[in-house]
Amino acid sequence: MNYTRVLADFLAQLTYDQIPASAVRRTEELFLDWLGSALASKGSHPIPLFEQYAAMMGPSSGPSTILVSGETSSPYFAALVNGASSHLVEQDDLHNSSVLHPATVVFPAVLAAAQERHSSSRELIVAAVAGYEAGIRIGEFLGRSHYRIFHTTATVGTLAAAIAVGKLMGFDAPRFLNLFGTAGTQAAGLWEFLRDAADSKQLHTAKAAADGLLAAYMTEKGLTGALNILEGDQGLAAGMSKDAEPSRLADRLGTRWALTETSFKYHASCRHTHPAADALLALMGQERLDAQDLAKVVAHVHQGAIDVLGRVTVPTTVHQAKFSMGTVLGLIAVHGKAGLTEFQELALTDPRVSAVRERVQMQLDPEVDQAYPQRWLGRVQVTTKDGRVLSGAIDEPKGDPGNTLSRAELEEKFSRLVSFSSALSPGQASLVIQRVWSLGTGTDISRLIEVNDI
Repeated sequence: MNYTRVLADFLAQLTYDQIPASAVRRTEELFLDWLGSALASKGSHPIPLFEQYAAMMGPSSGPSTILVSGETSSPYFAALVNGASSHLVEQDDLHNSSVLHPATVVFPAVLAAAQERHSSSRELIVAAVAGYEAGIRIGEFLGRSHYRIFHTTATVGTLAAAIAVGKLMGFDAPRFLNLFGTAGTQAAGLWEFLRDAADSKQLHTAKAAADGLLAAYMTEKGLTGALNILEGDQGLAAGMSKDAEPSRLADRLGTRWALTETSFKYHASCRHTHPAADALLALMGQERLDAQDLAKVVAHVHQGAIDVLGRVTVPTTVHQAKFSMGTVLGLIAVHGKAGLTEFQELALTDPRVSAVRERVQMQLDPEVDQAYPQRWLGRVQVTTKDGRVLSGAIDEPKGDPGNTLSRAELEEKFSRLVSFSSALSPGQASLVIQRVWSLGTGTDISRLIEVNDI
């Protein structure tokens, strides 16, 4: 069986009426969460560099909005900047088993195209669902070995973005196959940047969103692509995976809505730190511990966490601190939270956080590793200064589907994010929230993020 063709057929036939109300509601929530993440990076390095590039290389105005500035440009350059900005503060969503951040690549591309095409909000929802459903399955298909070297959100993200825009354009199955080929041949993004605190992570998502959009627009014009880019002998799996499972591409299409499995980020750090952070927070509350009580903290983790977080020992930038298990657990132990403000003001400067960081180590745990990536278990062992050895455990980090954020919590998170960067006033934030909650009713997409009238 060619599972790629099965996936293309599903995408071509997908309609709004086939999507359960729960998935529509979840899409609204994921969109608001993404929007807050994008706006929270306003003015923060390196996002102005992307804005400057768009201003230099793109048109002076256009149909699509660059969120952090409110300026307009072509769909390509809007997707580029919005893709970069929504992945900086580490608050965008994550799907566990695919280890993919879908929102930061799907929504920049589909919103930019929807604005240019005057699409309805329901059309945007269908397109986003298509991008999520396909992207998640492609990520699962490529497996754990892919993620060790490649940033899945960069590679798979190019395909997810392309598919979302292709759905907005009404592609049939043959066009989707060509689209897969054109998007897949552009897929790139390597983890090596973590060693140097480089800015590549934002470039990854910027390019994934923009190149996915490029693939869709070029396919619409007639550009052809490899018809078996995923499963072919010289395709993605052959070059980028050692454990690919082609059947994952068609896993329960139409009955399993993978989009509803996506997790919201509670802490403003790499998702690999969240299980241990929640386990430590729970243990310290249960045992009434303070940071000065901790002599040693062992975070029991899966191999993926070691592959990503093991590159950072002593962070030198705020963004790199978000990939330091010791720094995240230090913030949790000392301040009880690891949010945007804590990272910005305390992660690199608070000596108490640094002191805890030096006492933290990661250890591969067979139980945790076996459960990953389907489940991200949190396990910590704490040795106190008075000699006690204590264990903490959580099975679903805050934000996971079984421990999700309510709409009230998502509204609070959105307001906190836009306040952090002064991107929106409280009144403007409230208006945007109301509009996003009405996406499923067919609201006017052109008015969705216009707030200058408040």
